[in-house]
Amino acid sequence: MAQEQSLRRSTLSTLVVMGATSASRLLGFVRVAVIGAIFGGSGEADVLNLVFNIPNNLRKLLAEGALSSAFIPVLSTTIVEDGSGESSRRIVRLVLTLQLVILLPLMLLSVLFSSQIVGVILDFPEPARQVLASDLFRWLIHYLLLISISAVLMGTINSHNRFLVPSLTPLLFSISVIGAIVLLHRRMGIFAMAVGVLAGGVLQILFQVPQFIKLGYDFRPSFRFGDQRFRTVMAQWLPVVGTASIYSINQQVAMLFASGLEDGSGSAMTNALTFWQLPFGIFGASITTVLFPRMSRQFAAGDNQGLQQSLQYGFRYLIALLVPSAVIMGMLSHEIVAVALQRGVFQPRYTDLAARTLRGFCLGLLSVGAFSFFQRFFYATGRFRIPLLTAGVAFVLDVGLSLWLKETRLRVVGLAIANSAAFTVALALMIHQAHRMLGGLDFRRIGVTMGKVTLSVAPVVLFIRLFLRHSGAWWMEGSTLANLLRLTGVAGGAIGILLIMYYFLQVEAFRTLIGRQKR
Repeated sequence: MAQEQSLRRSTLSTLVVMGATSASRLLGFVRVAVIGAIFGGSGEADVLNLVFNIPNNLRKLLAEGALSSAFIPVLSTTIVEDGSGESSRRIVRLVLTLQLVILLPLMLLSVLFSSQIVGVILDFPEPARQVLASDLFRWLIHYLLLISISAVLMGTINSHNRFLVPSLTPLLFSISVIGAIVLLHRRMGIFAMAVGVLAGGVLQILFQVPQFIKLGYDFRPSFRFGDQRFRTVMAQWLPVVGTASIYSINQQVAMLFASGLEDGSGSAMTNALTFWQLPFGIFGASITTVLFPRMSRQFAAGDNQGLQQSLQYGFRYLIALLVPSAVIMGMLSHEIVAVALQRGVFQPRYTDLAARTLRGFCLGLLSVGAFSFFQRFFYATGRFRIPLLTAGVAFVLDVGLSLWLKETRLRVVGLAIANSAAFTVALALMIHQAHRMLGGLDFRRIGVTMGKVTLSVAPVVLFIRLFLRHSGAWWMEGSTLANLLRLTGVAGGAIGILLIMYYFLQVEAFRTLIGRQKR
């Protein structure tokens, strides 16, 4: 009874995060649409998208990726063990201070040696683009410092089971970038993006400060790095950095490959990932955000049964949410990209390339979402070697498949397929290790969920195929009101059919969301 009620509270928290994340992702679409309409899908847009990916990937090492994965379990445990809050405040001060010690010199070096750094990471055929990329990098790299500070505030607030403010914070980033590009692009060109990115980073910090302070924390620096709990964070952070480094290198290698392909390939990959990250962020990241602190506390309390329930609960929900998301988005990829981006100088050929790349990424939507969730499970239990090794396997497979597939007629689409295949294999390894560690997973119940989801998706596939067959290639017309209505109609119909099937087949995720979960 208590476990079910606790899971239900986690579901409600997840819904809050999903709602805020949905708004953030929709604004992200607007941001991408503005960039596409003003800068197109190649040329300067390639430079802009690929350069921004550099600090965006690095933040996974020093911000919400690696550091949060090591920081949140220790902070969550400390909050439970020390009711006074003094130990928690000390850890947060030390983590913030460490970030400044590491990042301020890194910012300086990045400004001084931007040409050399960009020359290693990107490979534009045109020298002028390489110079432009170097100049833009000097500005955008400072986003890393801002997002790293914001991530500590976010992790701290989440560890106290407060999710609304952190989940709303990314909205400010998109609003800032959109505003800067619209208002400043005529005067500053692609450097308007840098203004928006840096302003958005500052706003994300300021928005979280009131709740951060209300919880009893402050920004006083502390250099007492010998603190035992802080040393635990660092001991956990190093292997997580190793894992996150593999991901960052992996993504940067993919961007390197894309920059050497046909004009527009880099933007196609970036745009495809933006759409792909909508269900990944709304469903995958939201579930992980809520259950990660929960699993950390369960492990600290020695609640192995609760830990097992949380893991299986999260995995079943990911199946129910990400499988249909991948199917619907993959089947409507051209229509989605066209309605969102195809206006101004963004031509149909850019839509086609981004849509086909998106389909490749959709093949691995569940794999990547579940892999990230299982990775956090192992971090919550203090087992860092397993994520490191499986990340290594994913990296080797991804690069190997990419080297092959990018030379076929698939080109940039092959990079997306390689990523999906690599993470599918890595997820299988993660599930096997979790099964061994917990003394067994309830594969029967997981299989029942997968079976019900598959049966539910079948009529959705039929509906979309029939709709597209009779309506024709209307996506070629781009972003029009008529196309928006068509897309809304077919997507709404598909979701409606899915929900009806979930209702009749009693899919667990749907029953919980409508309050029919048996207590």
